[in-house]
Amino acid sequence: MSDSARIRPPWWLKYVNKVMIGMQKLGVRMGDKGPVVLTVVGRKTGKPRSTPVTPMTVDGKRYIVAGLPGADWSANARAAGEATLHQGRRAQRVRMVEMPVEEARPLLRAFPVEVPTGVGFMKNAGLVTGPNPDEFEALAGRCPVFRLDPVNA
Repeated sequence: MSDSARIRPPWWLKYVNKVMIGMQKLGVRMGDKGPVVLTVVGRKTGKPRSTPVTPMTVDGKRYIVAGLPGADWSANARAAGEATLHQGRRAQRVRMVEMPVEEARPLLRAFPVEVPTGVGFMKNAGLVTGPNPDEFEALAGRCPVFRLDPVNA
């Protein structure tokens, strides 16, 4: 993806993410459908990078959608192929499988119902005008969708 396709995150996102990551480290759970912390190795630094994400479950499989085109965490996940999800004090290794555009379309259609908290964020970024499944489906190829496959230790 070219840098021109990247949407810069809002100025406040870094601070909100730090608060959410801190709450997770303290063991605060935000419900079964709430955010988790995704930690993936940085593709340039090799250091672990963490960001809150909200998984959704469709047909028994878990997925996450990059809320902004060109998000660093999605590029890191694509490069690393694996990550760790932290929910409260639990950690789970997962394989990050990026969905091809055609497979991403129905998942993006499900996003506004499965992750309603993500609608406002994507609306504020100018990606959609509201929880319209057609608008979310049209993001296929711009906002990556990853399936989270558990890695058995």
